[in-house]
Amino acid sequence: MSDESPRIPADDDAFCDLAELEVKEVSPERVATRLLRETGRVEAFSDGVFAIAVTLLVFALAVPTYEKVTSAAGLRHALVDQWPVYVAFLMSFFTIIVMWASHHNIFSLIRRVDHTFLLLNGLVLMGVVVIPFTTEVLASHLGHPGARVAAQVYCVVSLFIAVSYNALWWWARRGGHLLEPDVHPATLKAVTRQYAVAPAVYLIAFGLSFASAWASIGVFIFVSVYYAIPTRATVPLGEEDPAR
Repeated sequence: MSDESPRIPADDDAFCDLAELEVKEVSPERVATRLLRETGRVEAFSDGVFAIAVTLLVFALAVPTYEKVTSAAGLRHALVDQWPVYVAFLMSFFTIIVMWASHHNIFSLIRRVDHTFLLLNGLVLMGVVVIPFTTEVLASHLGHPGARVAAQVYCVVSLFIAVSYNALWWWARRGGHLLEPDVHPATLKAVTRQYAVAPAVYLIAFGLSFASAWASIGVFIFVSVYYAIPTRATVPLGEEDPAR
């Protein structure tokens, strides 16, 4: 009969065995689901911020009340006199929509997020929520002596957002550690090239704003139209054509 007694596993051994068991139980499907939920939460939160920002734009539209306008002709003139507000509202509305579409395109190409990505995404959202303020400033001063200063403020905020977008995309693309593995290299180049345009164009708009607020606004309209046109950079993942 052996004198050896049964070996009782040490706490460290038990912990290692439990850790190995947990690692074995994490299937690729579970990992993919967790990553999808992780990126989905960030995109859903961002979508909410974009929705709030675009909704707040409506507060720039002032309603001529009966106390101020007592006739049909007066109401008509009051509504027409608000044309700067309509210009600022439409420009900002389409700007936010285009930014939201760009943001969505980024999330269609990434597989996961990390802490730095979250912080850079926060910078983008911080700029977006300021747009209603810059819109009201521009609407209040367009057609008046302060129009150029208002346009400069609008340009500075837009430039900040454009730089934040470039930083966000650069970090997502850096080393490919956040991207989906099957993104075509041509798509990555197209997205990078498209984002690189905005800061340069907004700098041009800022320079023009010192001479004419309307020239600056014209540049913003051009940028919105440019980014609204479908390109290789907006092709959904899995539908890329390498020949394009």
